[in-house]
Amino acid sequence: MIPSDLIDRARELAAGPRRVLGLTGAPGAGKSTLAAELVAALGPRAVLVPMDGFHLANAELIRLGRRDRKGAVDTFDAAGFAALLRRLRDPADELVYAPYFAREIEEPIACSLPVPADVPLVVTEGNYLLVDEGPWAAVRGLLDEVWYLEVDEDVRLERLVARHIAFGKEPAAARAWSHGTDQRNADLIASTRAHADRVVRL
Repeated sequence: MIPSDLIDRARELAAGPRRVLGLTGAPGAGKSTLAAELVAALGPRAVLVPMDGFHLANAELIRLGRRDRKGAVDTFDAAGFAALLRRLRDPADELVYAPYFAREIEEPIACSLPVPADVPLVVTEGNYLLVDEGPWAAVRGLLDEVWYLEVDEDVRLERLVARHIAFGKEPAAARAWSHGTDQRNADLIASTRAHADRVVRL
C-alpha cells in the first residue's frame, strides 16, 4: 500500500498549474509500481509518462553496438525525453502524445500515451532522471520534484530476475543480466541520489 503522505504530496502537486513529478531509483526499486498507484489514486488529475518510451529501437542499438547492454544510460534518446518534458510543462497544445515502451516486444511505440492539457500532474519514472551529464543534464530542471526510491537490495534483485524471466529470459540469463548490465546501471543511479528532493524507502 502507498504511504498516505506520498499520496497527499502528489495531490498538492496536482492542485495546479501543470507540474511534473519524477520517480527514480535502481532497476527493480518499484518505480513503475508506485507511479501507477499514485496516478490511480489521483484519478483524472494525473497521468503517467514513463521515461522508458525513449528506449532506442533494437535495430538502432544493434547498429550502435549497444544491444547487449540495453537499458544503459546511452541507450535512450535523452534529448527527446527532455523535449517532451518541455512540451508537458507548458501545455499549450490541447493534447500531447508520448511514447510507451512495450516490454512484451522490447520496443518503444510512438504516440501511445495521450496527455490532455487539463491534467494538472504528469508523473514520470525512470532510471536516469537525476543524471547530470550530456543531454540528461536538462531533465532535472524540467521536473518540479524528484523522489528517489530505495528498497532492500536482495528484494530488488529478486524482483529484477523475476521480471526478466517473465518477459522471456532463461533463469541463468536473467540472473546474469540483473547482476551485470542492470547492476552497472544501478551503481550509476545510486550516485545521483543526493540530487533528489525526497528519498522514499519502500
